[in-house]
Amino acid sequence: MFVFSNLVRLVRMWRDYNRSVRELSRLGDRELADIGLSRSEIQRVAWETSRP
Repeated sequence: MFVFSNLVRLVRMWRDYNRSVRELSRLGDRELADIGLSRSEIQRVAWETSRP
């Protein structure tokens, strides 16, 4: 059961990560700058926000 719950958690984290990357990537450079991000930070921020 422990393995299954970890697998479910990992799938949810991956899904959240991908959603964040997709949404942030759609923003323009000016919009990213307005929220204090550069395009090169998208993956890092998406990973940090997808973790529980």
